Amino acid sequence: MKAVVWHGREDVRVDDVPDPRIEEPTDAVVKLTSTAICGSDLHLYRILGMFLDEGDIIGHEPMGIVQEVGSGVTNLSPGDRVVVPFNISCGHCFMCDQKLFAQCETTQVRAEGKGAALFGYTRLYGSVPGAQAQYLRVPHADFGPVVVPEGPPDERFLFLSDVLPTAWQAVRYADVPQGGSLAVIGLGPIGQMCVRAGRVLGAGTVIGVDLEPERLAMAARHGAIVIDAGEGAVADVIRGHTGGRGADAVIDAVGMEAHGSKVATVAQTAVGVLPKRLAAPLTERAGVDRLVALLTAIDAVRRGGTVSVVGVYGGAKDPLPMMELFDKGVQLRMGQAHVKRWVPEILPHLDDRDALGTADLVTHRMPLSAAPAAYEMFQKKQDGCIKVVLEP
Repeated sequence: MKAVVWHGREDVRVDDVPDPRIEEPTDAVVKLTSTAICGSDLHLYRILGMFLDEGDIIGHEPMGIVQEVGSGVTNLSPGDRVVVPFNISCGHCFMCDQKLFAQCETTQVRAEGKGAALFGYTRLYGSVPGAQAQYLRVPHADFGPVVVPEGPPDERFLFLSDVLPTAWQAVRYADVPQGGSLAVIGLGPIGQMCVRAGRVLGAGTVIGVDLEPERLAMAARHGAIVIDAGEGAVADVIRGHTGGRGADAVIDAVGMEAHGSKVATVAQTAVGVLPKRLAAPLTERAGVDRLVALLTAIDAVRRGGTVSVVGVYGGAKDPLPMMELFDKGVQLRMGQAHVKRWVPEILPHLDDRDALGTADLVTHRMPLSAAPAAYEMFQKKQDGCIKVVLEP
């Protein structure tokens, strides 16, 4: 089969690789019909390559048709249309019983000190072959895949794999009062869905912050007050829209690659070209994350408010404004999305009313063979690119 394979820094290719097969009784093999490029895939593309090996298949936002199931899978049948969550969980361990599926004890990557295994996301998360491919082996298919109805286009349901549950959890963690104010820093795919989920979940004022005109325009279409971060004083502008106090909650939907920190940008670039044996410990333990978005969120949230971090961070960072966090009484919440926890809440909004605007997120649909160009375009924010879906 064809799959998107990592070969080095900013070097992904579409290669021929062996077809997946059933290896455990609880496996399934899914023929993929759509598979998306995630913003966190860009971290692999440019920064986190020290945790990949040449030949690794990447990607973790798939849906398709079940081709084959193992003897232990009774909830799926060949021909079922399914979305596959990006994290792999068993559904019956202690953590899964707490609905903390991203911390599944059955698939935890204990050797690396990490939570549940993820599709296509480095040795830190299990080196599981990823989903930017024609076929996907799905471990723990007796629990993970979500069966969806035939008929609507893939975009209606595809984002249940990651984008929608991640954004939904970020808003739930933000704990916005009914009618309250929510600011979203970063309007990539996750930030866009945070804006929409915020409105659906009852926020009265939703503010979106970004640098890119196309992203600002998309968020505005879905009811956000938009702020161009390039004009500066973002926290002050947010306070201006929220009675001078700051937002009840702020979501950092950017993470480690925030614009605006020249020193951290240089550090990330330097670490990215070091040998893996040096780059990996530096990335995990040294201060190479760019904190502009997080610092803005801390500044912009009101006293007693919540900062919800959904952007991916890759290493340690010191200092943080601990006095400000403590003095303002800010609650911090963060983490990988517990996909299956949120699916039942999200599904009712994926009807013909399209309350979450899934039809207005994909800016580019391209064949799998175009993945290298798609990655470059997404990385460089060319051609108004916000979300790419690949067709295997």
